Amino acid sequence: MRAEVEVLLPGLFSTIQDFGRRGYQRYGVPLSGVMDRIALKTANLILQNQADAAVMEITQMGPKLKFNAATKIAISGAFLSPKLNDREIENNTVIKISEDDILSFGKPVCGIRAYLAIANGFKTDKVLGSRSWYADLTKVDRLEKKMKLPYEASKAEKYETYAAIKFDKTYLNSEEIEVFPGPEFRALPETLKSHLRQSSFSIDQKSNRMAIQLTEVLGNQLDPIITGPVLPGTVQLTPGGKLIVLMRDCQTTGGYPRVLQLSERGINMMAQKKTGDRIKFLFKI
Repeated sequence: MRAEVEVLLPGLFSTIQDFGRRGYQRYGVPLSGVMDRIALKTANLILQNQADAAVMEITQMGPKLKFNAATKIAISGAFLSPKLNDREIENNTVIKISEDDILSFGKPVCGIRAYLAIANGFKTDKVLGSRSWYADLTKVDRLEKKMKLPYEASKAEKYETYAAIKFDKTYLNSEEIEVFPGPEFRALPETLKSHLRQSSFSIDQKSNRMAIQLTEVLGNQLDPIITGPVLPGTVQLTPGGKLIVLMRDCQTTGGYPRVLQLSERGINMMAQKKTGDRIKFLFKI
């Protein structure tokens, strides 16, 4: 029998992700991959998986899943009140799974994106060298009810372990987002530079895996730039004065001034912010 996870309920927005597909940006293919790499690495480390083994990225409201064969799992990142067979379980520890076990999630307590790792990773199809789901590139772009996801079954007795890892969750709640000046930062007036350094901003509801928009409107007198390369973490200033923080599924080029660039840690931190959360840019230079 093939080992599979059956999706009983899909939750809000859950996908399969790894580190993403590199080397195809010149063709306009987004990098994709997990929004929070800290959590991915932690979950896989707990299970002694390869660092980039595919995991399930779970956003805010988690799915309900049924396992048809023994394995082990670990959950890291946001704490979404996980339960195994209706009994509460913890993040950042090895969880033994038996045949017909059911994993579910409840209220978000800390952060918004949790990462479910499974022994040896989920074995969904690879596209351009990655298992990361992305609309119009992979067959599906999110979990759907009755979907079945393959994994490698393992004998339960191998997992008589209660190993855990110390997880520094402060980044999940920190308001300070690490940034560097972007290519067009020097063109900004001094008043706006000062505003970016000193003010706080709030997460707008128009946010997803492609980009997170900030609510506040800034004065913008800059002309659009010639289309240039952008990356996850690039902060663009729109003609209307809105700041847009590009995330893992972002496009590969853009024509708005690139005023800031988040650090890798900054991207991971932004990935855990929900609508209404406040942030402040922490300049590293």
